Amino acid sequence: MQIRKNDSVMVIAGKERGKTGKVLRVLKEKDAVIIERLNIVKRHTKPRPPQQTGGIVEKEAAIHASNIMIMCEKCNAPARIGHKILADGKKIRICRNCSEALD
Repeated sequence: MQIRKNDSVMVIAGKERGKTGKVLRVLKEKDAVIIERLNIVKRHTKPRPPQQTGGIVEKEAAIHASNIMIMCEKCNAPARIGHKILADGKKIRICRNCSEALD
């Protein structure tokens, strides 16, 4: 997966289309990500005696990786990701629009 934690991304499909946020977690086995304050769902939880009370909890749900695009800081637009190998052999991600490094 080309998306990493703390990347700034934009949702391009679904009910949250057009919104941007920061990636909190990457779920490689599901090919999905959890984005800060997006795709909020309500979950009913049972009370667990030592630490918390029960009730309805709002939390972020996963969004499939095909429905998001990384945001380029230079273009300030969603961009496709390319790869470039530097002279020292390090592989970095680049913006396909402006060729700016995303790492």
